[in-house]
Amino acid sequence: MRVVFDTNVLLSSTLWDGSVAQKLLFKFINADCAIFSSPPIIAEYQKVLKRDFDYSDDDIVKIMEKVLSFLKIIKPAKKVDIVKDDPEDNKIIECALASKSSYIITYDHHLLKFGKIMGIEIMTPEQTLKIL
Repeated sequence: MRVVFDTNVLLSSTLWDGSVAQKLLFKFINADCAIFSSPPIIAEYQKVLKRDFDYSDDDIVKIMEKVLSFLKIIKPAKKVDIVKDDPEDNKIIECALASKSSYIITYDHHLLKFGKIMGIEIMTPEQTLKIL
């Protein structure tokens, strides 16, 4: 299985012990599932760690070492303009398309409202756990 975690799910799965997102992350890691991300998603993740959670640069480096141990980083070549309400969310779709992922896992309502885009299922961690 190939999946993309939106930034909000990546944050929840790596910062909150016992969260549904973290349980899903561990399930995917144990099942040898490919979890993809991209430089723009990683940049946003690091920005939020600093801005919203006040992590130091040293702390972010340590967190990134762990995160990069399970993520597969790709650089999408194709840009899309699908999410009109929040164009920043297009980077998630770009990553999913480039990685040929089957799922985007997110809490973002701008993405969830689509349900499915170009053959990629979009769902919450809770919905994903129910189908596994």
